[in-house]
Amino acid sequence: MESFSDLGAILLMQGFNGLSVFSVLLLMALGLAIIFGQMGVINMAHGEFLAVGAYCTYLCSELVQQYAPGLMPAYFFVAILLAFAVTFSLGWMVEWLMIRHLYRRPLDTLLATWGLSLVLQQTLRSLFGPREVSPTLPEWLMGSWQPLDGVDIPINGLFVMSISIVLTGALLLALFRSTWGLHVRATVQNRAMSGAVGIDTKRVDRVTFSLGCGIAGIAGAAFTTIGSTGPTSGSLYIVDTFLTVVFGGAASLFGTIASAFVIAQTQSISEFFMTGSMAKVLTLSAIVIILMLRPQGLFSIKVRK
Repeated sequence: MESFSDLGAILLMQGFNGLSVFSVLLLMALGLAIIFGQMGVINMAHGEFLAVGAYCTYLCSELVQQYAPGLMPAYFFVAILLAFAVTFSLGWMVEWLMIRHLYRRPLDTLLATWGLSLVLQQTLRSLFGPREVSPTLPEWLMGSWQPLDGVDIPINGLFVMSISIVLTGALLLALFRSTWGLHVRATVQNRAMSGAVGIDTKRVDRVTFSLGCGIAGIAGAAFTTIGSTGPTSGSLYIVDTFLTVVFGGAASLFGTIASAFVIAQTQSISEFFMTGSMAKVLTLSAIVIILMLRPQGLFSIKVRK
């Protein structure tokens, strides 16, 4: 009986680890879903926006710790807003300077954003050095919650899950219950007709791209609670993030959520029975086979050409 209870506790913790991986994947994929899925822009620099958000959190931590240590318990929420503001502004500038000239040229966009990712990596390396850094987390983010004997759930994992739930709900609400969301969905369905009825499609593109970059910045702030940050931290997640969006259906936020959950849980549970690298190979192989049978992904919407 004890062996079964131990196995149950292990599987429960593996399931929660899968939810933690799901949260990180979802935070990364949400921003990419509205850039790639809604706009068709292949943004290879998306991971670097995560790194920028993470470094903003680190800077905020250092400044508060040095000049206002009494604010340490609450600084993290300010850091999240700062990460969003910086990456949203950077995304707005990138779209205005580069992306708006490359719409409907996917290969050129891929190469240009890949070059941008290298520039951002080198900039971060020059500013902060090659070594990884970590912010000082508030005490309330440390430790774990023990709902059952033998089951320890990290509080920082719960916090990341909470951020992903709130952000997902806010994005779905904005996309389906706001004027901006109506304009985005109209532009995706029929860009020419949307422009004809008075929608400023260029502004929709700019705000959408900037919002996707801002969400990546929030993902970077959340990422600092579970890992250290380096100049190439974001690039380690870009392949998994694209895979999540494509597997779920490029133009479907619901598909992105479902895809992130399936990938994270499959990989986490597989790691209990085999090595981490073999679990990743198994997960990726299953996704490739499914995409061969269903190229449009788990969910898809009809788009008028």
